[in-house]
Amino acid sequence: MDRVAAIQLFIRVVESGSFSRAAEELGITQPTATKAVAATEKRLGARLLHRSTRGVTPTEVGALYYERCKSIAREMEEAENLAALMQHRIGGMLRVSTSVAFGRRVLVPLMLQYMRENPQVTVEISFDDRYVDLVQQGMDLALRMGRLADSSLGARYLANNPWVMVAAPAYLQAHGEPRRAADLAGHACLVYSSVQGDARWALTPPGGQEQSVPVKGPLRSNNLSAVLAGARAGLGLALLPWYVARESVADGAVRPVLADHALPAQEMHAVYPSPKFVPSKVTSFIAFLQRSLQDDWWLRST
Repeated sequence: MDRVAAIQLFIRVVESGSFSRAAEELGITQPTATKAVAATEKRLGARLLHRSTRGVTPTEVGALYYERCKSIAREMEEAENLAALMQHRIGGMLRVSTSVAFGRRVLVPLMLQYMRENPQVTVEISFDDRYVDLVQQGMDLALRMGRLADSSLGARYLANNPWVMVAAPAYLQAHGEPRRAADLAGHACLVYSSVQGDARWALTPPGGQEQSVPVKGPLRSNNLSAVLAGARAGLGLALLPWYVARESVADGAVRPVLADHALPAQEMHAVYPSPKFVPSKVTSFIAFLQRSLQDDWWLRST
């Protein structure tokens, strides 16, 4: 294994904490990865990694070596990106992390369009509703909803993600339709549990102040599709992102409720491991998403 490949392998071993995971990502066997790192240690005359049944961690020397390797890897990628830009092309592997619902309903159709426009790009999409460590997972980009926590990540604003309250016509016929926020106390409310403060829904009446209303009901889930299914089945009212509810509103399975009340909208951002040395494949895809998510994007079919 040449030194460039050995550096890339060592970086992934440290970041993943595993020889087997790093080997799988790079398309080599675990014994090959183990022997390559051992060869690097022998050449340097220093132990770079602590090995245990729990995984591998860098030694003091290994941590310093890792930081220098990361700098070298960034400079190499920047050099390659510069050459690609000079030839007016964008290529390489783009690794993207997204939530399950947004990824399936919105991102995948957009990604296919982007790949048709940029045939030199290959894509790996990871679907996960949990927080993903971009560096540890080797991701180039993640799409995140809501206000971003302060961090060392690079970030670009993409669009707003508005929400809508919906219910099945059969439920409204049986239980009546709420006319004001206070009426929600008498209704079954289906709760999406991944939003902070999910047991309280915030609504702003026309010309009024925001009201925070406690809600409860027969279904609570951290999966948006499950909440939507409950609403379609007539179990109660649901608060959902418009991109999740759009098709069900269009086919009449549910309809908006308290439509004259404003609901909070989440900000959507693209985040990436560092604001410095951003690869052209990442900036290109972000620009594509910004163009695609303009106006009332959540009401458009993809």
